[in-house]
Amino acid sequence: MITLKGRRKATLTLEAFTALADRLVDKLPPRLVRDLNGGLVVVPEARRDGEFYIMGEYIEDPALGRFIIFYYGSFAAVLGDAEREAWEEELWETVKHELRHHVEALAGADDLVREELAELARWKRQDASG
Repeated sequence: MITLKGRRKATLTLEAFTALADRLVDKLPPRLVRDLNGGLVVVPEARRDGEFYIMGEYIEDPALGRFIIFYYGSFAAVLGDAEREAWEEELWETVKHELRHHVEALAGADDLVREELAELARWKRQDASG
């Protein structure tokens, strides 16, 4: 998750972002995307949780299967007119993060989820202390 840094015109269009995501995903070893039967999907919307933008999300659904969503609108809100390299770096970090959720889910582990919950608790404590 990333906090909002202001709205700026997006360097990458939705189409360019999707093409970049496709190129990055094509570099992945097949074993990492094993059982990711819903694939990796780019949606135009932004997703927020309070003051934070959600860049990507791993979904494990009994009916829909396992898939990863990348929220283009969140990238556009956070990165705006940043250089293309910044977009690529943030997307690559998001790909790796969401794939870790997938691999851990296949292994029956939830280490990353616990790390994220601990990080959120730290942020809330910092906000409360002013």
